[in-house]
Amino acid sequence: MSLFLVTGGAGFIGSNIVEELLKRGERVRVLDNLSTGKRDNLAFVQGLQRPSASYEFMEGDIRHLDTCRRACHGIDYVLHQAALCSVPRSINDPLASNEVNVCGTLTVLMAAREAGVKRVVHASSSSVYGNSEVLPKAESQVPSPVSPYAVSKLAGECYCQVFTKVFDLETVILRYFNVFGPRQDPSSQYAAVVPRFIQRALDGKPLEIHGDGLQSRDFTYVSNVVDANLKAAEAPDASGHVINIACGQTSSVLQIADAIASTLGKKLEYHHTPARTGDVRDSLADISKAQQLLGYQAHVGVLDGLRNTVTCFQNLRARGG
Repeated sequence: MSLFLVTGGAGFIGSNIVEELLKRGERVRVLDNLSTGKRDNLAFVQGLQRPSASYEFMEGDIRHLDTCRRACHGIDYVLHQAALCSVPRSINDPLASNEVNVCGTLTVLMAAREAGVKRVVHASSSSVYGNSEVLPKAESQVPSPVSPYAVSKLAGECYCQVFTKVFDLETVILRYFNVFGPRQDPSSQYAAVVPRFIQRALDGKPLEIHGDGLQSRDFTYVSNVVDANLKAAEAPDASGHVINIACGQTSSVLQIADAIASTLGKKLEYHHTPARTGDVRDSLADISKAQQLLGYQAHVGVLDGLRNTVTCFQNLRARGG
């Protein structure tokens, strides 16, 4: 049985990865400083872990080398999800994004190398492609970041590739495309569009749409990303590669809003605001490389994912969460 370290494991994507690993009977260690992650995201652990020694939580910061060394001790695979994940946040505070996403990633890689970790799977972002008009986005395209967040993610990718080439540490880079699903925080000023829309819809408030709403994204339900991480940890030919993780289909922001309204059976009002600086206009992934190297398929489509997410938000609200 392998031992997995999930950095950022109390966050949205990280906690979903932890849940699936424990369901599979794997041993899991979580490292999270709880700056954006929440212990409540891991409330499921008590009911899932088997045996009792299969789960460990470490509160700590990925920017601290000694902390990462302790976290990586005895680890087989690192699933590196910890990051400050927001374009607007990075524009407001570029230094913080750099410290966490670049320096933190470098620190994790150093500790993983010292500990003899088999492989690091690094969470990157489709934002590195920038505003290229070429669709779909393929990994062979030259990156062209248009925000500090995108720059920080690209720098993390470069560090992973250098550690593979220079230090023989296996790494796989997954470029996520607009992930959504249960446990995604709708309350932050930097909240992603799907949880923000759902919360406002449940509150009976108009949905705030940046720009004309025709900007498109390859919205990806979180269980697809979880599956990609677990496949990437052990896929024999994946080391050293950058791989898109998405559904391979595109939806406009207005289409997502309409789908949420349809799911709730409500007529929702939309309020348009100015387009945000640093936002990419259109995004669509070529996922053929993921299919080839990982055997990846997007098993949950956008509409089913939205229905699942709306239901989870409704259930959470019914419980007073």
